[in-house]
Amino acid sequence: MATDPQTIHATCICIGPAGVLLTGPSGVGKSDLALRLIDAGARLVADDRVVLQAAGTPDAPWPVASAPAALCGLIEVRGVGILRSDMSAPVPVRLAVRLHPPGHRIERLPMPHAVMLAGAAVPVIDLVAVEASAPAKLRAALAAVLDPLQRHT
Repeated sequence: MATDPQTIHATCICIGPAGVLLTGPSGVGKSDLALRLIDAGARLVADDRVVLQAAGTPDAPWPVASAPAALCGLIEVRGVGILRSDMSAPVPVRLAVRLHPPGHRIERLPMPHAVMLAGAAVPVIDLVAVEASAPAKLRAALAAVLDPLQRHT
């Protein structure tokens, strides 16, 4: 049974075939982290608001992210303004990232866990958005999700 799309306060980027949903309170660095990832080759899916739709297929059970029509191809660059960016088509969300402000203690060796998005369990990690290593940590986590053999158990 298909569910209605839901719009959430988040940013989504696409790395290769996978969407990464960046969540957290306003001002935590969602757009800033997305901009750094886009600068390194990722593509923007949506900034500030993300539309999530249940995939509805057993082969690809992940929620699909897209941009609301009014925000397609736009990203807020704090201190510069709202800019146009190359945009990805709707993409399956394979990783969710909960972003935290500087000083937040991140668990060193967390157990894998997931968050429910549009009726599907999506792996989730916690990061401090403004850390220099945040883009590398995010890409490493995504690689481990896409190829579980990369994760040491």
